[in-house]
Amino acid sequence: MSDNEQQMILSRGRAAFLGLALGDALGATTEFMLPAEIRAAYQIHNRIIGGGWLGVKAGQVTDDTEMSLALGRAVVDSGGWNLQQIADYFVAWMRSKPIDIGATVRKGLRTYLHQGTLEMPLNEWDAGNGAAMRMCPVALASYGSDDLLKRYTLEQAHLTHHHPLSDAGCLCIGRMLHTALAGGDRFALHELTRQLVKQHPNFRFNNYNGQASGYIVDTLRTVFHFLFTTADFEECLVGVVNQGGDADTTGAIAGMIAGALYGEESLPQAWLKKLNRTVRTDIEQLTPQLLDLAPAFNQTD
Repeated sequence: MSDNEQQMILSRGRAAFLGLALGDALGATTEFMLPAEIRAAYQIHNRIIGGGWLGVKAGQVTDDTEMSLALGRAVVDSGGWNLQQIADYFVAWMRSKPIDIGATVRKGLRTYLHQGTLEMPLNEWDAGNGAAMRMCPVALASYGSDDLLKRYTLEQAHLTHHHPLSDAGCLCIGRMLHTALAGGDRFALHELTRQLVKQHPNFRFNNYNGQASGYIVDTLRTVFHFLFTTADFEECLVGVVNQGGDADTTGAIAGMIAGALYGEESLPQAWLKKLNRTVRTDIEQLTPQLLDLAPAFNQTD
């Protein structure tokens, strides 16, 4: 891999991780709102202003970004993938009394805390988006290896979510990130969604119905619809979060994929200036450290 290729991947990796945080901070304002309520309150919500049901400060992030940072720190501090360390870092985060934590996440982490289990049993009610929102650091640490991506994805997902649709959605996000980091275009990303839909037809999004709940199918149908019907990062993110529903997580997932696709230069400067400075610094430090742990990133020509 040439220096230029490494720099491109690193830049797109930063854009993906920052995009996650920007989508989280933007979507926190409209989480659990209906599109009509968003239009009545903001006409169109396109600025990072905080508020929402959590009462966040402008630029503050929620569990989507916080869990992604915790996962990334655990991997870097371990010098590689260590599932128990990831679980320990998640528990430490839970004990810090975060502003928000999903019920399925809490159940999984409390089970690990009290029983030491690193995998929740298969559960038909675990098809939420809580494992999918953490996929950015997973994709960075496994860059260039689909085998590592699959292993890391399923291990981290099953700490809290064990369901075939969650698994499939997480893997699709990871493969989209790998493809975009390598310079893949919208057509390459669309092909990955076609493969997902072929495997699980309920993810089909060509007749999008506007549902943007925390159910992994609704989440990814929302993300894919706006990713492929918009022309840039900002338009994609604004479209997603104005659907309301689980807007911080749909925004976070759309942000990581669109960030990797469109690159750092696509991230709105006004949004970056609003983003919590500590979060931005942490992301900019963790991204190269995670990529350095991916075997393919340090391969030389």
